[in-house]
Amino acid sequence: MLNASPSSFIIMPALAKIVCEPGWKWQKRERPMQNYDLFYVWSGEGTVEVNDEPFTVGKGSCFLFRPGDHTSATHNPQKPLVLTYIHFDVTDPVQDIPAPYRQLTETMDFEYLLARYVRLYLDKPYGALEEGQLILKQLMIHLLRVDLDEPVVKKASNQLSEAIHEIANYVRQHPGVPHRVEDLAARAGLSPRYFSIKFKELIGTPVQSYIIQMRIERAQHLLLHQGMNVTEVADALGYRDIFFFSRQFKQYTGKSPSEIR
Repeated sequence: MLNASPSSFIIMPALAKIVCEPGWKWQKRERPMQNYDLFYVWSGEGTVEVNDEPFTVGKGSCFLFRPGDHTSATHNPQKPLVLTYIHFDVTDPVQDIPAPYRQLTETMDFEYLLARYVRLYLDKPYGALEEGQLILKQLMIHLLRVDLDEPVVKKASNQLSEAIHEIANYVRQHPGVPHRVEDLAARAGLSPRYFSIKFKELIGTPVQSYIIQMRIERAQHLLLHQGMNVTEVADALGYRDIFFFSRQFKQYTGKSPSEIR
């Protein structure tokens, strides 16, 4: 993909960094992959199958699924997978496509780019689309360098506002946890009141609404892309009452979970 211009990368809405629920599974579907999917394992243990070929995965396992691929996955509930997945397409004719799978040993730079890409989706700052396209190409270049066994330039970044953004990412990664504002504020080292004010100011959504929104977004993904049924999704995300889950889901999406599935 070295020849593709950054503007030819089409960003898909299916992307996240997520801690998979203990009951998570990715069932093989009749319909193959419709676009590219960059799939990276931050931690945990599991097995991924690509076109019926199994791969034992852990930290640093990285796949580039391609259109037409058939995929499925399971994991160890005691050591759940922490994943980043990024769906995208490329409109330019593509050459030099990264290998379908590799095990990264130097992960810092790659993880920085993944985190930055997901952060753009969360924050939606000015120029987010253009920067996201640039990062997608950087990620592809990084993988091509790894495939060619070439060194990667290192970088690091740190900002004062990271505390609130990291909490937002933490909620996004753990949507099934019964988050309390007091606990999240403590993680940020702030009082609950001040934390709530700053969270809404920086993220644009009240804390409680954001927690529910992340849970419903995860439920949509599990229903649409992982092959889980409504009961399994409700259980995975900590809902004790499936009827309450259905009402809350419809309130946020306008459709019932069964309609989405």
